[in-house]
Amino acid sequence: MMQNVHLAPENNEDDLYSGYNDYNPMFDTEDLENDVAFQQAARTSHGRRPPSKATLTSSMGRPMTGTIQDGVSRPMTAVQAAGYTKAAVRGSSFDPLGQAKGPASPLEKKTSDSVEEKMRQLEKKVNDLVEESCVANSCGDLKLALDKAKEAGRQERELLRQREQITPPESINLDLTYTVLLNLASQYVANEMYAEALTTYQVIVKNKMFSNGGILKVNMGNIYLKQRNYSKAIKFYRMALDQITSSHKQMRIKIMENIGVAFIKTGQYIDAISSFEEIMSISPNLKAGFNLILCYFAIGNGEQMKKAFKNLIEVPLEVDYEEKYISLNEDLHTNLLIEAIKNDSLSQIERERKSLAEEYIMTAAKLIAPAIETSFAVGYDWCVDAVKASHYVELANDLEINKATTYLRQQNFNQALETLKMFEKKDSRVKSAAATNLSFLYYLGNELEQATNYADLAVNSDRYNPAALTNKGNTVFANGDCEKAAEFYKEALRNDSFCTEALYNLGLTYKKLNRIGEALDCFLKLHAILPNSAQVLYQLASIYQIMEDPNQAIEWLLQLISVVPTDPHVLSKLGNLYDIEGDKSQAFHYYCESYRYFPSNIEVIEWLGAYYIDTQFCEKAIEYFERAALILPTQVKWQLMVASCYRRSGNYQKALEKYKVIHRKFPENIECLRFLVRLCTDMGLKEVQEYITKLKKAEKLKEIREQRIKSGRDGSARSRKEGSGDTGGTKGERLSAKLKALPGTSEPYESSSNKEIDASYADPLGPQPERPKTAARKRTEEDDFADEELGEDLLPE
Repeated sequence: MMQNVHLAPENNEDDLYSGYNDYNPMFDTEDLENDVAFQQAARTSHGRRPPSKATLTSSMGRPMTGTIQDGVSRPMTAVQAAGYTKAAVRGSSFDPLGQAKGPASPLEKKTSDSVEEKMRQLEKKVNDLVEESCVANSCGDLKLALDKAKEAGRQERELLRQREQITPPESINLDLTYTVLLNLASQYVANEMYAEALTTYQVIVKNKMFSNGGILKVNMGNIYLKQRNYSKAIKFYRMALDQITSSHKQMRIKIMENIGVAFIKTGQYIDAISSFEEIMSISPNLKAGFNLILCYFAIGNGEQMKKAFKNLIEVPLEVDYEEKYISLNEDLHTNLLIEAIKNDSLSQIERERKSLAEEYIMTAAKLIAPAIETSFAVGYDWCVDAVKASHYVELANDLEINKATTYLRQQNFNQALETLKMFEKKDSRVKSAAATNLSFLYYLGNELEQATNYADLAVNSDRYNPAALTNKGNTVFANGDCEKAAEFYKEALRNDSFCTEALYNLGLTYKKLNRIGEALDCFLKLHAILPNSAQVLYQLASIYQIMEDPNQAIEWLLQLISVVPTDPHVLSKLGNLYDIEGDKSQAFHYYCESYRYFPSNIEVIEWLGAYYIDTQFCEKAIEYFERAALILPTQVKWQLMVASCYRRSGNYQKALEKYKVIHRKFPENIECLRFLVRLCTDMGLKEVQEYITKLKKAEKLKEIREQRIKSGRDGSARSRKEGSGDTGGTKGERLSAKLKALPGTSEPYESSSNKEIDASYADPLGPQPERPKTAARKRTEEDDFADEELGEDLLPE
């Protein structure tokens, strides 16, 4: 036994791995290239020839694999599929895979003559029609979806009829029938064919073979709710609720919410409260909590409103929005991953959920604040304290700012200012929002110094707040530095490219700087964002008018009147452009429309009166000049025009009576006296001498007045030239100068200036003045829009 045990040699210097690389030289393949016999066998079939003397046999006495015995080659394997055939002959090539036989023959096509095959094809066609109907519905083609659903119904009935003839009723495909009917009912609802949809749902519900048909009573309840048949809607909701097991918890919650909403619609607030309270006890959610507050508000229960509000702010939001996206290390890969998931679909859902929760809480606070306490301020403070004690603590500051805006809507400006000033020591975001609103308020009050201070505070607190930058640009614009204002507006747009206030103000700034091309680009971009904004459309028309392109200006004004069809200022401007283009008929149409909506615009009245005089319809012109005389009774011009129209139309007696009335009101008017003298002379009246005397007296008085004015002017010029100390002139000279500055009542109509009627009446519903939004300044003659303000939104962005 010990003879097989080999002890290790004592000499430690021997190699333990000796002989490891030794091998039989027969297996050496490196010298095969130099082996002549091997190369000859590889190039010819010499190596494959069988021995010529004897047949090789195995030790068991059977032929070896591949030898030929009795004219048949022994197979390589014992499996027939390996290529062995009895018909193989001596010398046949080795083909174990049967490749020499060529490709296999094609499969035989199954004949479609069998009834079962026809059934399967028809069933496939029905499924395809249902799928096409669903796809058409998702693409918005409701009519095509309904047509496909009807066709699927017809094909399914044909399939059912044929199956009943050849198979027992148990083999009918109920799932297919259920799918076709449900899809048809859904398409009826989408096309607002509620009666047909209810009929189809009834077919499903009444069929006891459909095990889940009862749940569709929810859909029937929804249809009755759309039809405002609330009692039936509640009935079907309750029937569906009875058939849904407690394992479908979310489905039951949604049905109970629908029951509560239906009770609210019918004014049954107590029953609605029962539904919503049950929901809040089982699975509280924001919508049910908010609806519960509405119900308690409707019945005026202040204590229950407080309780419901607390329940609302305790609803778990299940959004760890802030913590998830904060990087705790400087790992580049982790930071890139966080940046990538910040705007993915899941984060968008989280933001929407958080925004919805804040909206519910803000709305509820504004609703119940005046009702839960003796005053709005006390009630709002209670809501703020409740929010601070919840996990919506960051919403408390927004509630405080909203409290200030509510004071503004109540026109309680002092309280609004005090509330906003409380945020001056808060964190930067809240401070910036409060300072922005304070700057806005002071700007509207034309207190530019205070507005500038708070605008600077808002910008310094949050440089990326576009509202703060816009208000800062407004204060700079009001101080006359348009270039710097444009820079602030540009910075606001870099922070928020959709800040429409900044873009509008930038366009106005470029327009004031006479950079018309850049102003046009701004308003065209704004038009792409706000396609139906009347202010933007008007500014585009105004810019094209400055560019002397009246056709484009008319096109934009036509778009504008499609948005504000009753704006008299826009209509009169359109009439003016057509008048400049020489299209009198269109000008007359739009001037008439402007007069119809605002019959006190002197410019429109004057144009219409002149139009009727030019067209020889003086009687029609009288109506407009009489209205002008009614609007401006101290101006003799309009009354002279009325008398002139009577005279032009040949009604001299009326003209004479009118001139006499004018003479009694304006006894020193020379134009009136001249026409009185002419009419009395033509008509042979005795009063002619009296009017001649009065005319001479008025002309002499006018001449004396003109001499006094001239002498006073010459004296003033002489005293300035001689360097005398008395630069003010005498008292009589100063009085004469003052009389010259005012329009004289005795001046004739022809000498009166058009500036006498340029005190334009500002239309309170007219277009927007050219000023930065939120600005409050006096109207100037350069303003094209009147008094409709488009201010910075009070709420922070």
